[in-house]
Amino acid sequence: MYNMTPFKQLQRPLNAHIDLDGQSYLYFGGTAYLGIPQDKAFAAHYLEGINRFGLNNGTSRGNNIQLGIYNDAEAYAGNYFGSDDTLITSSGYLAAQLAVRNLSVGKAILYAPQTHPSLWIDGAAPNELDFATWSKMALEQINIGTECNWLLVSNSINNLYPECYDFSFLTALKSGKKVTLLVDDSHGIGVLNGGKGVYSHLAGSTNVEVVVVASMAKALGLDAGIILGSKALIQALKESNEFLGASPPSAAGLYAFMHAEHIYQNALTTLYELIYFLAMQLNKDWISLPDFPVFQSFEPGLFNRLLAKQVLISSFPYPTPKSEPVNRIVLSSWHSKAQVYELVKLL
Repeated sequence: MYNMTPFKQLQRPLNAHIDLDGQSYLYFGGTAYLGIPQDKAFAAHYLEGINRFGLNNGTSRGNNIQLGIYNDAEAYAGNYFGSDDTLITSSGYLAAQLAVRNLSVGKAILYAPQTHPSLWIDGAAPNELDFATWSKMALEQINIGTECNWLLVSNSINNLYPECYDFSFLTALKSGKKVTLLVDDSHGIGVLNGGKGVYSHLAGSTNVEVVVVASMAKALGLDAGIILGSKALIQALKESNEFLGASPPSAAGLYAFMHAEHIYQNALTTLYELIYFLAMQLNKDWISLPDFPVFQSFEPGLFNRLLAKQVLISSFPYPTPKSEPVNRIVLSSWHSKAQVYELVKLL
């Protein structure tokens, strides 16, 4: 196995190329799906935001003196992603913990397979079942159990082993059962469903309330977290100590976000084209999803074989440090079709 240490001490930003020790590597990893960290137009909006609001704002959301952009950005995000109301925090982890710790009060809780650790409470044990099996067991447990109020926690999508999760099993809930469905859309928001994520595609009902949390640091390129939900639920979360006592994200970043719809959409069009192009070149041994920029391979030596050709892909052991590496190609809008074709020739 190649020594990965040099690639963990990089002194330059990630891009389609990584330069190290006089060598240039094509890079197909990470989570900057829309290439925002290297987008000059987005950076210009960010700089304008700094000029307007300063580098940062450490004042908590409970302070009596506030920048108006936080409420403005939450209203904008709600309209953009299709939720009744929205809450924005300084990180995806904070959004996840704020949501799960407050929504779990008075409810029995079930975790779906592969749920991100940021949503665990006190080190919840990982679930080793496949999602289809788990969903049948969860439905049965809810319907026959004595508890009436439940919290189901899941990712929207598995970005390591590409799979999009189906929550339609909740339509078979018995009357009298109430479920809050808390979904982490960190890898879908900005990419899936034309960039709008999964919130508007998760149908709530009289006995199912949908809440979506996400890191905005991946496709959207912001150091922030977001919670999407009903007005009553979001307003209740905004009264929590976790929300009121925490410093908000950079106002400059939110300013850029509010002025970047055309940037996101143009980048997404490019990304979809690259996804389609690569998918047409790969054989059936690869695992992928439509309109999602991750392609998984089970070839054990793929990382080293490509590294010898100066191509870097995502490769790390999962779910434990002793597990076999998960090898994935991750596309970004910062790639060109020529770069993807260069990769294809080496596969």
